[in-house]
Amino acid sequence: MVYADLLIHSAQMMATMSGYSESPACGEDMSKIGLIADGAVAIREGKIVAVGTTQDLRAKGWVGPDTKEISARGKVVTPGFVDPHTHVLYAGSRENELSLKLKGVPYLEILKQGGGILSTVRSTKQASDEEIKAQTHRRLRTMLSMGTTTVEAKSGYGLTVEEELRALRLIHELDGEQPVDLVPTFMGAHAVPPGYSEEEFTNYVVDEMLPQIAAEGQAEFCDVFCEPGVFSLESSERILVKAQALNLKLKMHADELASAGGAQLAAKLGVISADHLLQASDEGIAALAQQGVIAVLLPATSFNLAKNSYARAREMIRAGVPVALATDSNPGSSPTESMPLVLTLACLYLRMTPEEALTAVTINAAHAIGRANQIGSLEVGKQGDVVILDIPNLNYLPYHFGSNPVEMVFKRGKIVWSI
Repeated sequence: MVYADLLIHSAQMMATMSGYSESPACGEDMSKIGLIADGAVAIREGKIVAVGTTQDLRAKGWVGPDTKEISARGKVVTPGFVDPHTHVLYAGSRENELSLKLKGVPYLEILKQGGGILSTVRSTKQASDEEIKAQTHRRLRTMLSMGTTTVEAKSGYGLTVEEELRALRLIHELDGEQPVDLVPTFMGAHAVPPGYSEEEFTNYVVDEMLPQIAAEGQAEFCDVFCEPGVFSLESSERILVKAQALNLKLKMHADELASAGGAQLAAKLGVISADHLLQASDEGIAALAQQGVIAVLLPATSFNLAKNSYARAREMIRAGVPVALATDSNPGSSPTESMPLVLTLACLYLRMTPEEALTAVTINAAHAIGRANQIGSLEVGKQGDVVILDIPNLNYLPYHFGSNPVEMVFKRGKIVWSI
């Protein structure tokens, strides 16, 4: 008889998120989270081998003399959270910009003054590899402690081909040095550096950066900050079309600060995800729905920028857009690693239900990084990435904010964090 290495059992409530591995959950399906009372999940050699009630899994003989058993009695069990949009690799911090923000200085004005992204570019370039990795490792450890087991990590604080390649190399090194799985995205088109016009830097990204990035094979996705004053629709399209020709998958920062057609471009190009979307128009939302583009919404960024403007999640869900959530962890507009905070903000300000929010940080987030066949739900054959939450029910997760509800985190069936 083949026994499980690990049995997590007796969960008050287990959300399996099953049934959406082929395509993300949309509309009313975002509320269907596959709940099992007295839930249990069995894991062997890092993969899930059985899911059901505790009684059922015991009766089917998954528990042997060497099976490690962990009780989740009175608690909630979910898949590991997936964070599909972060800028987690960088050096330094930007707390000095808080006073400017409080005085009402716009984000793009701070950037024009050499702050914002360009400030982090300088700090990161000046730091050693070891310093960058040490700082990023701490952030990843915090993410893990809050239930996140897979993270998309962008370059973009280099803005030269050498520094962008360095960032992607460090992401790959960190991927193998700590438990959180990292999915690398090239984002050389994050800002236009001093000394370049937008057209000149777009040419540099297209003609020099992208061919070398693709040749190195260290990036899976290409992203671009499509926004008036940063990269126009025309520049963004040039960059993404070139990236696609080089076999990189596509993402976009779109319609964050202005309604400028970013969502429509995302739909036209068939990107995997369009992110931010605070100012997406009705036409843009309809285009995303028609093409099945995932909307990755970032409420912690909206909260931190303090403009009282949030993405229209309810309209997106009603239109049939698959919605995911992410921290946007970065040193400027969203200096947080907390997915529980994102869940709270999504419920309070995006008006998502707890069930929709959980879908958005698990299976839909996994689709947003092309990993839904491996993670994002508790289903047989998937990685044993599991979180035990010390809460009595799902509503409690967004309701009780400002503390960490995570009791234990498992990666491939191994305990990687516990209180």
